[in-house]
Amino acid sequence: MIKDILKEKRIEILASQSSKNGMVYCGDDYFFLHTEEYFVCVLADGLGSGKYAYESSHAVIEEVKSNHELDVESLMAVCNQVLIDKRGAAVSILKIFYEKNEFVYSSVGNIRFFLYNPKVDKLVYPLPVTGYLSGRKQKYRTERYKYEPNAKFILHSDGLELKGAKSFLKRQAPIDLNAKAILESSPATADDTTFILGSLLSL
Repeated sequence: MIKDILKEKRIEILASQSSKNGMVYCGDDYFFLHTEEYFVCVLADGLGSGKYAYESSHAVIEEVKSNHELDVESLMAVCNQVLIDKRGAAVSILKIFYEKNEFVYSSVGNIRFFLYNPKVDKLVYPLPVTGYLSGRKQKYRTERYKYEPNAKFILHSDGLELKGAKSFLKRQAPIDLNAKAILESSPATADDTTFILGSLLSL
């Protein structure tokens, strides 16, 4: 189900989310914010499903909302800290710096990220650190990628079975139609499902 659409002069974003078997609580949660200098986005997948999974993922989102000006590695650290005595969550955070044309990305757990640069026809897929955040000491791998005008990306939890990510990101269709095509192509799974689809616009 498409839940949020953001359209700015530099970026266009769409988020889709559905809960496992139509449950009241979705174990995934997300947040994104556009400023004049940067765009920040976080996707958290609480372990398991239901209320306690939601409590973990939502705690992560509240930390990023309150601290979005921090660098990505610091954001991962505060998210890890807030999960002490909670179930835990897979977490991915990205920041896009418009003037540098740069993505900064870090992830722990089974959330996936794809970035497509059209000029070179190249798909970037950083491998996440295995495990999940739970308050225990954790190493983070922060990666940086340059992007081109009209680059596209998708960030998704493991409830989405996305095959052929590059073919979807290469499409010239409007972002909402592309999202619908992704939903139609992915088999229904008995899991919480969230994806965030983005396009970097040329000025």
